[in-house]
Amino acid sequence: MTVTIAALQMCSGTDPVRNVETMRRLVREAAAKGAVYVQTPEMTGALQRDREGLRAILRSEADDLVVAAAAELAKELGIHVHVGSAAIALADGKVANRGFLFGPDGAQVCTYDKIHMFDVDLDNGESWRESAVYSPGAVARMADLPFAKLGFTICYDVRFPELFKIQAQAGAEIISVPAAFTRQTGEAHWETLLRARAIENGVYIIAAAQAGVHEDGRETFGHSMIIDPWGRVLASAGGTGEAIVLAEIDPAAVKSAHQKIPNLRNGRAFTLEVAGEPAKGGVAA
Repeated sequence: MTVTIAALQMCSGTDPVRNVETMRRLVREAAAKGAVYVQTPEMTGALQRDREGLRAILRSEADDLVVAAAAELAKELGIHVHVGSAAIALADGKVANRGFLFGPDGAQVCTYDKIHMFDVDLDNGESWRESAVYSPGAVARMADLPFAKLGFTICYDVRFPELFKIQAQAGAEIISVPAAFTRQTGEAHWETLLRARAIENGVYIIAAAQAGVHEDGRETFGHSMIIDPWGRVLASAGGTGEAIVLAEIDPAAVKSAHQKIPNLRNGRAFTLEVAGEPAKGGVAA
């Protein structure tokens, strides 16, 4: 059974109200084109690099504008709406980079907190310390949709193959990668990483991305895309501006890919030995 899914490309600013309006418009357009699952980018509600500015607009999950709007849209349109992530104020004063999935009845199916923090020093003085603001998650998540099992990741998580592998081994057929990839790293690695994760695990990859120059001064790479279990790009967007990326997916293609290349079953445990040194710890299959 094939279904239509969508990844939304946005250029979120610092005002959550405006960003929610954009999300509402794009989700409705995607649903009108037949999408039964719609994914938004990382930090749909606001991209705000200034810490004080971010804290001024932070809300708890119960009061967050994006969360409320996504639940309403899912119920109104009778589809699954996946907020790639939003910045959520936690009770302990910290912040979560949290994704949300809502079902066709508007009820929350599950949440996922980004596990891996983007702490990097890039060329040309570009530096990021996500861990200075956000509290990392510690739990990988999957959800059983009517048409497929969905795994969750966010942005920098794409560089950690073990997160994808454990979900694929548990039966994930789609793994989501909503992102706000920097232009610098996106130009070098974005498509390569996404296609590699699809090929390694024989799963669909759906990656809704932020794109363009944002109000807080950062520039994101865009190129939202949907990739099939054989690593083929089914649909993609450009590097700037809003877009609705649509594709027909068939979960049977996941089974087919696993039958052709059964690497998830063929893995073997092993130890690492360095000449002249004791053997290192074992690695599980």
